[in-house]
Amino acid sequence: MTSLHKLGTSDLEVFPLALGGNVFGWTAGEAQSFAVLDAYTAAGGNFIDTADAYSAWAEGNRGGESETIIGKWLKQRGKRADVVIATKVSQHPEYQGLRADTIKAAADASLRRLGTDHIDLYYTHYDKPEVPVEEIIGALDDLVRAGKVRYIAASNISAERLRASLEFSEREGLARYVALQPHYNLVSRDTYEGPLQDVARAAGLAALPYYSLASGFLTGKYRPGATVESARSEGAARHLATDRGQKVLTALDEVARAHAVPLATVALAWLSAQPTVLAPIASARTVEQLPALLGVAELRLTDEDVAKLTEASA
Repeated sequence: MTSLHKLGTSDLEVFPLALGGNVFGWTAGEAQSFAVLDAYTAAGGNFIDTADAYSAWAEGNRGGESETIIGKWLKQRGKRADVVIATKVSQHPEYQGLRADTIKAAADASLRRLGTDHIDLYYTHYDKPEVPVEEIIGALDDLVRAGKVRYIAASNISAERLRASLEFSEREGLARYVALQPHYNLVSRDTYEGPLQDVARAAGLAALPYYSLASGFLTGKYRPGATVESARSEGAARHLATDRGQKVLTALDEVARAHAVPLATVALAWLSAQPTVLAPIASARTVEQLPALLGVAELRLTDEDVAKLTEASA
């Protein structure tokens, strides 16, 4: 059984792959989502990532569909004590922004949909620079003190705002971010590397990258002349037109062949080998897509593998 890893400065212990819940209620219906959740946890996974806004962008949806499906699954399977649930605030159509009242109302709505009395890890989904960090941290601290949230985290935030938030928490003795969810993968490195990663490293934050597979591009299924039926194909396919994208695919092919594993496993393993990264986030629409993701828990790249991929993605 794969060992769990301590998440930053918290006492949460998580599997080295977080299961993304963005597809639940979007490209995966309830039965399909249940099957994926069952297979993930059966393999030892315990870390489920969602957001209150998932999937408000889909026709006919209002937001909260992913949380609702996860909540039903938790109740039917009796799994709440066995999993770490992460969700986010700021983007739900009815709870836009990070004003204190919005954060608290959104948290209560997430708790209802999830059918639980606490959220293990609660993210600010997108930072709102017009709201003082003092107000945001104060509201999150209130949720922690009320027992509704165990730990807090940030996503889509600048290095400056992250540093200011951490300094305020420490100065006032309030709840402090323990994790960061950055956009980070082999074809998008400047979205994290640099000042943001430096702040995370200095503060001991666990990085949990999203878009770990670049909307599917890093699975290798997007090739010249290939047609892929996917809701995310347009975003993924654009990397084919770049020199970096071609070089990364070539390097992934070589490393994957050497280890006899799927390209997706290698791409996730490269992320896991980077400073501060604890568990990449990746979603599966079907059970058949899971093994390539779960393989990151076992694959250990050599220093040469990592260097080859790093050079190709420069």
